[in-house]
Amino acid sequence: MNFKEIVQHIAAVPEASFKALEKFTTQVTLPKGHLLFKAGQINNNIYMISSGISRAYVDLESTELTFAFWGPGKVLLSIQSYVAGTAGYETIELLEDCVLYQFKKADLEELYAKDIHLANWGRKLADQSFVDTERQLIAKQFKTTAERYDDFQRDYPELMNRVKLKHIASYLGMTQVTLSRIRAKK
Repeated sequence: MNFKEIVQHIAAVPEASFKALEKFTTQVTLPKGHLLFKAGQINNNIYMISSGISRAYVDLESTELTFAFWGPGKVLLSIQSYVAGTAGYETIELLEDCVLYQFKKADLEELYAKDIHLANWGRKLADQSFVDTERQLIAKQFKTTAERYDDFQRDYPELMNRVKLKHIASYLGMTQVTLSRIRAKK
């Protein structure tokens, strides 16, 4: 996806507002395995994925717990760093070579203060993050492992053959053995 498609997918903005946002954006290409955000650090960058996929995880004592995947068109940011200005708890790893659009929080805040269309666009961006988080929380609290797997297949069909099963199992809150059993029944 190109930058304009991603921006307009979040919320439509007038051309002048888009051009103002575009001026503060840099396209970067980063390799598979790159850690875009690291737990325990403040990250004031925001990224939009043009191509490639990534995941967010937290380190537990003996394992990594994956809690999000993102593909083209999605926005990557550390909510805790972005909102509170404190160190994030997550690590965001690129699972493929990625082309990203990068901008800085300070630049966005400057644009929000000057342009009501971009301020509203930023609100929509935050709203989407909250909805995604709530959807995931509800799924893990109230759905069976099979239902979570079905939802994952429906919501992320492009990830099934591109992401390691251990990451998918972790995201779904199950072991790889359980995931393999569910997949064998389908």
